[in-house]
Amino acid sequence: MPKTFLILGTLNTVLCIALGAFGAHGLKQFLSADMLSVYHTGVQYHFYHAFGIIVIGLLLLHFPKSRLMPVSGWLMMAGIVLFSFSLYALSVTGTRALGMITPFGGVSFLTAWILLAYAIWKEK
Repeated sequence: MPKTFLILGTLNTVLCIALGAFGAHGLKQFLSADMLSVYHTGVQYHFYHAFGIIVIGLLLLHFPKSRLMPVSGWLMMAGIVLFSFSLYALSVTGTRALGMITPFGGVSFLTAWILLAYAIWKEK
């Protein structure tokens, strides 16, 4: 399981870099400043949680029997899809209804971090 999260985290980091560069160089001329800011927020939170997934992979090397840490990792992945990707889609399409998905991703992120803290606290 650690390998899965290390791979997911590193691939998501690569994706963040690519999406960030695309936003900075490819979308700048097409999006308003507000929508570019929304896009940037998606990239920023995507990166934080890609890094969080890598941290979970590393923690699982130390705590291989943890049952909660993998759940935290999957919640971060869900958060990336629901939060960051909804912001990417919102900024590019301008479809405001996509913003209704974003809070579910935020809740996934919060739950993941709280669960990770609990999992670490619970370990001996």
